[in-house]
Amino acid sequence: MDERRLPRAGRPLAEPHPARLDPRHPRRREILEAHQAALDAGEAGYLDPDSGLFVLTAGFLARRGTCCGRGCRHCPYYDGPAES
Repeated sequence: MDERRLPRAGRPLAEPHPARLDPRHPRRREILEAHQAALDAGEAGYLDPDSGLFVLTAGFLARRGTCCGRGCRHCPYYDGPAES
């Protein structure tokens, strides 16, 4: 696993980087609502309304303290280019 200690990105935990969740995604609102509900409940993740997969929250990932380098949707450390 490629875990790297990185500083947290300068955005709220509830806001994923645009390269990880396109602002034009047709189900963006639903995804962000599911993410926020999981954050509020202190849960590790939520079922993605688009794919049905379990997605880790930014809060869970931030508590880990490192970036795993796997391209997580809500990675609180990712601050790369906006394009996917």
